[in-house]
Amino acid sequence: MTMMSTISKWDDLYFQNLSECGMSLDLVLERILRFISIDPKGSYQFIIGTDSQVHPGYTKFVTGIVIRRVGRGAWACYRQLAIPRQLASVREKLTLETSFSQRVAGYFEENALRNMGEIILPYAHQGATLETYIDIDAGMEPVISKTASYVHEMMEKVEGMGSYAPRVKPEAYVASSYANRYTKQRMVL
Repeated sequence: MTMMSTISKWDDLYFQNLSECGMSLDLVLERILRFISIDPKGSYQFIIGTDSQVHPGYTKFVTGIVIRRVGRGAWACYRQLAIPRQLASVREKLTLETSFSQRVAGYFEENALRNMGEIILPYAHQGATLETYIDIDAGMEPVISKTASYVHEMMEKVEGMGSYAPRVKPEAYVASSYANRYTKQRMVL
């Protein structure tokens, strides 16, 4: 199997969490809209982020989707993908992580974000908000992070989408914490 044929399987896009498996993006959106509808007066952050981990013979990518009601809980799910080689280039890993996040974010970019916004819009005068982010699993400090030299390039890719603001460590917790948790587990290929 070639890398491109493996990446094309990304189009299957099935997500899971602790309660559900095999969720399509449409079902993920339903869950997000239901979560927002429970408290439409809240302040929300819609965040997508990807992390990766090199394992013997493959590199595992996990993309997380989180809708966070600030100070009052969250709903989350994730998707796993394996590329059948061990990626050694930090830039290649970071580029693929960002691209996979953008791929998922693209699904939500138009109608889905509008649907989320329509739920909270009647409560905007009461403080309801919706912020949208793509988390980049990279740090800005060159002494600490090997990814620092690529951060601006990845941020520009996300900013170019127009609907999402990029976030990097330490704020990028969906990529660096939530998705990271699931990259450690080996996959059965």
